[in-house]
Amino acid sequence: MEFTATQIANVLQGEIIGDENVIVSTLAKIEEGKKGSISFLSNTKYTNFIYTTKASIVIVDTDFVAEKPITATLIKVADAYQAFTQLLTYYDQAKLEKFGIDKMSAISASASIGKQPYIGAFSFIGNHVSIGDNVKIFPQVYIGDNVSIGNNVVLYAGVKIYSDCVIGDNSIIHAGVIIGSDGFGFAPTKEGNYNKVPQIGNVIIGNDVEIGASTTIDRATLGSTVIGDGVKLDNLIQIAHNVSIGNHTVIAALTGIAGSAKIGSNCIIGGQVGIAGHLSIGNNVKIQAQSGIGKSLKDGAVVQGTPAFSYTDWNRSYIHFKNLPQTIKNIENQLTDLKK
Repeated sequence: MEFTATQIANVLQGEIIGDENVIVSTLAKIEEGKKGSISFLSNTKYTNFIYTTKASIVIVDTDFVAEKPITATLIKVADAYQAFTQLLTYYDQAKLEKFGIDKMSAISASASIGKQPYIGAFSFIGNHVSIGDNVKIFPQVYIGDNVSIGNNVVLYAGVKIYSDCVIGDNSIIHAGVIIGSDGFGFAPTKEGNYNKVPQIGNVIIGNDVEIGASTTIDRATLGSTVIGDGVKLDNLIQIAHNVSIGNHTVIAALTGIAGSAKIGSNCIIGGQVGIAGHLSIGNNVKIQAQSGIGKSLKDGAVVQGTPAFSYTDWNRSYIHFKNLPQTIKNIENQLTDLKK
């Protein structure tokens, strides 16, 4: 995609200083700018790069005054950082301007496809699937029977959505995500082996959800695994069967949530967190990275730590280390008294 300085200035409502017809096709950091790229300057510590950058266009604040010759065309705006962020959004949306159904895709005759779809090569859409308007389905996506997908959804390459699952409007699902695979349900027998418990529920994804690459969300044993509106999931997260995640909760990479855990709204969960099954996490909870959560948490809790040794030893130790600051203070006071 190529854009002229004039087109960009019109989008950003900026003033052009230089060649209004110069063309750019990519974005770059100012210190790495090359011909045909556009960059920005908002932090004064990078000012020296504007005189050496090879970028064709640089976005600057309106109060910027050059002290040396500049080869790049400048676009002056009220806030260069916000303008560049706006441009990133515009560029990202432009990349998704794909339409049409590839001849190499396979679509059931009973499927319903909305307006202005994009369906890439080798994608499969099963029986009685319902797909809304302006949905982008990249190559090699699998959509099982009876799946419902809302409007303005993006499914990147290799996404797999098992039967009966529901995806809300405006959601983005990145490459390799698997939604609706069987939950980890096995019943032990007297003989010491395990019988599989059929997982006949589904997964419901709300509106405005984004799911990072290679994350997996298991279908419920009965009922639904539920991801609320506005939830943001990082890459490589495991969400087990019958988990419920409240609206606008964000979860960082490599977190694992065991079956039937209930997580509230507006929570922030760091990377590599482990949450045991059947727990209840309240609203507005913050869990620091690499924490192991073995008990329910009330609204507003902020926690950290992992019980990564013997459970009974941990319980005995906890009595001591939770009082460690006061214990040290007492020892310091005793030493002070001895010195006197």
